[in-house]
Amino acid sequence: MVVVQSTPGEPRALSPTDQTSHPHLRATLLLGCLAQFMVILDVSVVNVALPAIRNGLHFSEVDLQWVVNAYTVTFAGFLLLGGRAADLLGRRRVFVSGLVLFAVASLAGGLADSQTLLIAARAAQGLGGAVIAPASLSILTTTFAEGPARNRAVGIWGAMGGAGGAAGVLLGGVLTTALGWRWILFINVPIGLAAAVVAQRMILEGRDRSRAPAFDLAGALTATVGLSVLVLGIVRTDATGWGSAPTLALIAAGVAILAAFIVIEGRFATAPLMPLRIYASRRLSASNLVVLIVGGTSFGMWFFVSLYLQQVLGYSPIRAGLAFLPMTLCIVAGSTFASRGVGRFGAKPLLVAGLVLLTLGLLWFSRISAHGSYLGDMLGASLLTAMGIGLSFVPATISAVAGVAPREAGLASGLVNTSRLFGGALGLAILAALATSRTDSELHAGGVTAHAALTSGFQLAFLISAGLAFIGGLVAMFGLPGPGWTPPGQAATATGPTQREARDAVPAEAA
Repeated sequence: MVVVQSTPGEPRALSPTDQTSHPHLRATLLLGCLAQFMVILDVSVVNVALPAIRNGLHFSEVDLQWVVNAYTVTFAGFLLLGGRAADLLGRRRVFVSGLVLFAVASLAGGLADSQTLLIAARAAQGLGGAVIAPASLSILTTTFAEGPARNRAVGIWGAMGGAGGAAGVLLGGVLTTALGWRWILFINVPIGLAAAVVAQRMILEGRDRSRAPAFDLAGALTATVGLSVLVLGIVRTDATGWGSAPTLALIAAGVAILAAFIVIEGRFATAPLMPLRIYASRRLSASNLVVLIVGGTSFGMWFFVSLYLQQVLGYSPIRAGLAFLPMTLCIVAGSTFASRGVGRFGAKPLLVAGLVLLTLGLLWFSRISAHGSYLGDMLGASLLTAMGIGLSFVPATISAVAGVAPREAGLASGLVNTSRLFGGALGLAILAALATSRTDSELHAGGVTAHAALTSGFQLAFLISAGLAFIGGLVAMFGLPGPGWTPPGQAATATGPTQREARDAVPAEAA
């Protein structure tokens, strides 16, 4: 699809190769944002329902994490393939197929009567999400002209992703209390199917017919299996210990398989899922690393805050969900400000500011106590953390897709979504393992209550998350181009690309 700028801030789409109609801009934006909201919401919507799911299907504490991780690991593992499929097969076709798969998997999960069926359904949901998320972002980046129009569209898309994570806990609490935990999955069915029908009519196909539809299946499988094995080794550390032979073997196997993925992409794949040359862009590399860090800290934060509210403070699911409402509103506010402020201040200052707020908010969360209160110990931390998430995700996403050629929009979209979900899966696994280890150590030492031991584990998780957010701030500070840098497409329209733009632009594929 080719996009031109008719007047400043007013995008106009030219006829794509396989369709002559103009895009329905508002409908395209609405559908892309709704889909992103839904798939990110399903990362966190189960958090508040975890106690109910554990009781209903008799999960152990360790196995319970796979209700979350089965989704995030599959989601992250297939995102690159989903993004590439959108480029090659057509963005609308892939987007609609993903919505249908997501809806059917949600129905299967809601009907599951065993642990295995629920985890399998969550994995299938993750596969649907891996198709939807990069397709939705690449649809926006190829429909809206680079500059203010695209920044606003991607900003709203990013806001929906951030809000989906926090709103998931709220919606999960309401549905779990009112209708039961199965309805956190059933709710996706009518939304997903209705969105698929509308998308088929409103969204342009957007297919690159100049390239053969080749899929790097070996790359997709090694990425997914490697991450799964690595996460499995980490989450088992509470039972086997960090230094045990089974733990070290699983972690080493995961690292080796991921190394094989890199070799496949660099030497053997004829149409690599993730061409390594794309990391020649310092801006893209730094942006994706920041997204990975923010994903790990934010997903872990939602998980631990939900458990703290219910297991330590004794909140009901709906009350715990309502406690996340201020956070959801702040994420939307921060994301909205960031999408408008990128053009005025640049991505880097907003991103650094967001990571500073995220660090401070997580440090505040680390001060929770077994006898604390929501207003006294958590509200301020929630607001700071939420503003930090809103100010971080949007400029990082805009920076990661700026200047990318339309034929590689799916790849860039897949990379930024992969970074978020890889970070979320690994971050949750590592933080949960460390928190559980601290809690078990406190209980074995004696002299503390179960609530105090749980809180001590949560405190450690929040403290480590704050350290990671601080590292993310350093990456943004020293890894991203300075405020004078502008996306290549915008600079070239006026004066031609600068030397810095030429260095930082994503290399285009050879014809």
